[in-house]
Amino acid sequence: MKKNKHWVFVFSMIFILLITTGFIFLQKEQSHARTNDKLLIQEPHAIRSYAVTGKTYEQTVTLGAVGDILIHDRVYEAARTTDGFDFKPMFADVKHMMMEPDLLLANQETILAGEEIGLSSYPSFNSPHEVGFALLDAGVNIVSTANNHTLDRGERGIQLSMNFLNEIGLPYVGSFKDFEDKDTLRVLTNNGIKVAYLSYTYGTNGIPVPENKEYLVNLIDKEAMKIEIHRATAEADIVVMSIHWGNEYQRYPDEIQKELAHFLVNEGVDIIFGHHPHVLQPMEWLKNKDGRKSLVVYSLGNFLSGQKWDYKDIGGIVSIEIKKQIGPSGTTIELGTPIFKPTYVSSYGQRQYRLVPLENAGDFGLVNAQAKYDEIMAHMTENLN
Repeated sequence: MKKNKHWVFVFSMIFILLITTGFIFLQKEQSHARTNDKLLIQEPHAIRSYAVTGKTYEQTVTLGAVGDILIHDRVYEAARTTDGFDFKPMFADVKHMMMEPDLLLANQETILAGEEIGLSSYPSFNSPHEVGFALLDAGVNIVSTANNHTLDRGERGIQLSMNFLNEIGLPYVGSFKDFEDKDTLRVLTNNGIKVAYLSYTYGTNGIPVPENKEYLVNLIDKEAMKIEIHRATAEADIVVMSIHWGNEYQRYPDEIQKELAHFLVNEGVDIIFGHHPHVLQPMEWLKNKDGRKSLVVYSLGNFLSGQKWDYKDIGGIVSIEIKKQIGPSGTTIELGTPIFKPTYVSSYGQRQYRLVPLENAGDFGLVNAQAKYDEIMAHMTENLN
């Protein structure tokens, strides 16, 4: 009996020992697992934190512009169809060039009030709505509307034109529906880069701006320009000025243009796209008083118009890449090398208007097209060095 009690005692002790050992082992495993879990969570977190420190981000956008869209009656009659107008074929041969910039500006020289008030040509222009559809189709992102023809058909004409542009979703700058519209900066954003567009004109062909309705068109006024430029530099990365200035048919800028260009650059404008002379005027770099570099294109000439000869049928597309770098030391903006691609308006007997690359214009009736291409490229880029 004692013997049996002895073995019961032994087996009980062994059983208790096994349970105790297993419990201790389990506790160690759980503790180890918790420790490993902490390591798995903490170590990658520390690595990610160190990796972010000191990183630099880079963003780019290409800005482009074309010159005057000046729709004479011979141009819109050439676009007439059985049920309206179609200007898209006129842009077909240069559309691929117009689509290359991320943001493209065009100078809409004539209002787009449509047939409601009657189409008209020089000296008081009003163009078909279909011009706007063609510009959108060809890649135009915003139009400048401050020029000497803004008030050709009075307040009603420019208001109808702006109504139409709003309807089709084509932003405009330089003329405005009211004071609230005028106070709204035109800022387009692409790839994280904000671009502010401004627009002013020297005048309106002697047509007075209606009293207390200065919002209908921006007239060149240094103090007003200065205020708006400073607003734009506070809200955007790049400030673009579209400006109507200079002397018609003069191939080089005058002293008034040069002085105003320096003023605009000193106030904070990064790029100036000039219009009105109807012929090309050269590009050049300007430096402001702090050494910052800005690009001025004194005139982009006619892009699509009914004018011919004496360089009035040669225009082009200018583009420039903007690089924005964001890093530990702050944000920097860099302007790349501008690229100019000349174009030619081909026509036959004031019909069949068609925009083509100047280098291909020999196939469309231009004599010595290659020599003209070389001349224009030298003319536009001679001051860039």
